[in-house]
Amino acid sequence: TPAVSPQVGSHRDISPESLSLFRLLEPQIEILVLGTGDRVERLHPATLKQMRECGIAVEVQDTANACATFNFLMNERRMVAAGLIPP
Repeated sequence: TPAVSPQVGSHRDISPESLSLFRLLEPQIEILVLGTGDRVERLHPATLKQMRECGIAVEVQDTANACATFNFLMNERRMVAAGLIPP
């Protein structure tokens, strides 16, 4: 059984562990949109690599644009999820 993901308060808290829930979703998502608050923040390359290896593309944007991207992808009927840090 996977451990509960730690709470994410800022982009520094985004890790393979905090994203584990998104790897467990059924049906599997193809795109994860992450909103990192007021600005786009860089995530650790290993975190992004692990998601890609699971077949999940990751889009990192500021939260306002991440919301718009999520809505657009939902309208396109894509298998998408979002993780959003409030601005």
